[in-house]
Amino acid sequence: MTTIVSRWEWRAFGRSFGAAEDALVPITPGRTEEGDEIYILSGLIANVKVRDDLIDVKVLREVNGDGLERWEPIMKQGFPLATNDVVEVFEALDVPAPELKRTAHTLDGFLNELIGPNDLARVVTVHKRRNRFMVGGCMAELADVVADGRPTRTIAIESENAAAVIAAVRAIGLKDYVNTSYPRGLAALINDEPARYAVIDVGTNSVKFHIGERDGRGMWHTIVDRAEITRLGEGLHERGEIGREALERTVTVIQAMLDEAERDGARAVAAVGTAGLRLARNGDDVLASIRQRTGIGVEAISGEVEGRLAYLAARAGLDLAEGALVVFDTGGGSTQFTFGQGSHVDERFSVEVGAVRYTERFGLGASVSPEALSEAMAAIAGDLSRLDGRPRPNALVGMGGAVTNIAAVHHRLTTYDPDVVQGTVLDRSEIANQIELYRSRDADARRTIAGLQPKRSDVILAGACIVATVLDKLGARTMTVSDRGLRHGLLVDRFGT
Repeated sequence: MTTIVSRWEWRAFGRSFGAAEDALVPITPGRTEEGDEIYILSGLIANVKVRDDLIDVKVLREVNGDGLERWEPIMKQGFPLATNDVVEVFEALDVPAPELKRTAHTLDGFLNELIGPNDLARVVTVHKRRNRFMVGGCMAELADVVADGRPTRTIAIESENAAAVIAAVRAIGLKDYVNTSYPRGLAALINDEPARYAVIDVGTNSVKFHIGERDGRGMWHTIVDRAEITRLGEGLHERGEIGREALERTVTVIQAMLDEAERDGARAVAAVGTAGLRLARNGDDVLASIRQRTGIGVEAISGEVEGRLAYLAARAGLDLAEGALVVFDTGGGSTQFTFGQGSHVDERFSVEVGAVRYTERFGLGASVSPEALSEAMAAIAGDLSRLDGRPRPNALVGMGGAVTNIAAVHHRLTTYDPDVVQGTVLDRSEIANQIELYRSRDADARRTIAGLQPKRSDVILAGACIVATVLDKLGARTMTVSDRGLRHGLLVDRFGT
């Protein structure tokens, strides 16, 4: 008697899987298989296919806390099928069985007489070329698939040991992807459901969220793009750690973003954290709490990685002059700089220069005297000494909440328009005028300024001072604003191959 083995399965569909495919390269494939199969789709709890004149039926028995699915084989039977076998297949599909007038059913009869006329089930012809591997004791598969003429690629890992599957998924860099079964993946493909991916950037001052949709030509289109101010780094400079209330605000926002990504059909969600999580002595505990409460693993990336992703976003979204390029991304807790020539990056670094830090240190959330402002500017200049003596770049690009808010105020945008902000050129005099505008007003008065996001009213003066200092240090007369920030670079980096 054949023993039925139920396995935990994880699978994803997409054009390619970048680093995950690279991770499989050093592993010698166990075997390569190529062939044709027929899938019968109805709902998402049964995986029914025909291969080599055998009908293979598995049913979904369980989904665990990591999103793994346990599929149990219940039939592997040759044709012709007996009446009781046909009934069992329809029960697995959760479709009422038609009146059965035969005692045995050939493959053609089963497909054409029983499945074909049924509105609740459909037949999909599939061609597969599969490469098999062993990863961490688990069976793995990378396959090129054509379903009803539509191509895709799928990667899968399965084992009787759920923990081993999750470990293997993480080991080859696929933790961002949503587990997608064959029935769900094939249905999405033949229904032409859009390929959507989401990214979350957990910053010191705000959490930024982006859903991008990739078309058949590989071009990205924005579905959702917004930021929610949660002040994760509130009080971080004084206490050295992230407070409970700030964490609660941030967890609530992250969960809402994850829910939205699921509703919008995102195939994967990548989440990263920046300076606040790097600097806080309880950063690891905060990351663990976010994972436990939302299910998403936020990766605390280095300042150098931040700079690379920002540079990637700027290059992808702006028509820039040839020659030396400097991209800086200023946030609540740090500022990242990337120096390059065209697509080549020469140097990347991060400095602990952020708007929240100076707002709290010098009271810049209120109106301040010129003398107090000069003291703050001197401190920022000292902390940005790493820019001293560098040659003037051919192009300077700024991004981040402070930069985009300065551009929005410049355009007097009562409703933020990313297409207007993107590519805005700001000169030194505009930034100096805005610094004086903010210096002479407290946070409440600043909220009446057209274009300024109300929740950013207390940190905008510090942000503008940082921007002015960067221009001065680099000898730049103007800067170009990029509305596309770290999150857009992360989208291209993780899912753009």
